[in-house]
Amino acid sequence: MEDPPTLECKPNGPYLVKDLVRLANPSGEPIPCKPVMALCRCGGSANKPFCDGTHKKNGFSGTRFADGSADRRDAYRGKKITILDNRAICAHAGRCTDGLAAVFKYGSEPWIDPDGAGIEAIIETIQKCPSGALSYKLDDVEPRHPAREPAIAVTKDGPYEIAGVRLTGESWGDGASAGHYTLCRCGGSKNKPFCDGTHWSIGFSDDKK
Repeated sequence: MEDPPTLECKPNGPYLVKDLVRLANPSGEPIPCKPVMALCRCGGSANKPFCDGTHKKNGFSGTRFADGSADRRDAYRGKKITILDNRAICAHAGRCTDGLAAVFKYGSEPWIDPDGAGIEAIIETIQKCPSGALSYKLDDVEPRHPAREPAIAVTKDGPYEIAGVRLTGESWGDGASAGHYTLCRCGGSKNKPFCDGTHWSIGFSDDKK
């Protein structure tokens, strides 16, 4: 197998991506790739998703401020499936609550009902989670994350959704998948480089410079 593309977080600077061939804009349209690309992570570039050096002017810091107390997987045990959830790495894409509201109940406590739908529907929904915050066990066995084609998607006013790209030099959250994850693009996450949903609360927009 060929070596996968790599992604490196430059100190207080952009994401340095090498050997990627699939980069898509928020509409799903391809963006031409170069062998080495610098992608903005401070939120301020006027040439998003590419870095234009704004991080040097706006005081961007790549420091991870989260204390780690929320970095754990909670287990929701059902009759046939156990759903695992790490809130610390959730990007709040809403694909679980929008896609299977009978199981993933926004605003309820507990917010996950593992018996609310069939196993196939639950697994299909979990596999759509871009951050890897959701996973599952069957008979107390956790399946391996399926391999995904290397790609980076720039989401609308949100994070980078990464698949099949090797992230170097960073520590992972409890149970996190190294095969698919979401990286902060607004500059505000407390769990950098990973998205923690801060783009929602600060009103991050690609239209803002």
